[in-house]
Amino acid sequence: MNSIDKLSEIFGRFPGIGPRQAKRFVYFLLSRNGNYASELTKAIQDLKKEIIQCEECMRFFVYPEHGRGAKVCSICADDTRDSSMLMIVPRDIDFEAVEKSGGYKGYYFILGGVVPILEKEPEKRIRIKELEARIKKSKNIKEIILAMNANLDGENTAEFIKQKYEGLPLEFSTLGRGLSTGAELEYADPETLKNAFLHRTK
Repeated sequence: MNSIDKLSEIFGRFPGIGPRQAKRFVYFLLSRNGNYASELTKAIQDLKKEIIQCEECMRFFVYPEHGRGAKVCSICADDTRDSSMLMIVPRDIDFEAVEKSGGYKGYYFILGGVVPILEKEPEKRIRIKELEARIKKSKNIKEIILAMNANLDGENTAEFIKQKYEGLPLEFSTLGRGLSTGAELEYADPETLKNAFLHRTK
């Protein structure tokens, strides 16, 4: 495999990127001057050096983001937030969309993905063990908000989590249908997300 095909194959692993678009990325890099490739290489290296994962919510954040413990992000370290609510979102980009809306003041957990329908090993697709540890650690959680994408995989993931914790003294809710069917959280505007949270169903 030559270097063009190898890099195309790497780009092709990115979410939503097909073979043709991946190859376009490679030829774009080839058309730039040498400094561009060097800057890109350095940015990727710095990404791994400067970004760590929060040991509580599992989101990625810049180190150091604050002065209260290197392994906990600023959201989890903020004791002014509502500790009775835990919002579960699939990915970091979904967390960013919800937080930007300004309508939610509780804590988060980044699930790391979703559980597709007919998945035989759902525990391998999401951070279910880490979620269990997060729930056990907090004694104040009363409501878990399942902020999944408004599609079949999102609904399946929400049902899987509900069944997993059936019997525990926790109230589950889902975002209101201000989100249109098939919508992904990262593409929803702040006002829609704020309304979806305010009109969540239990």
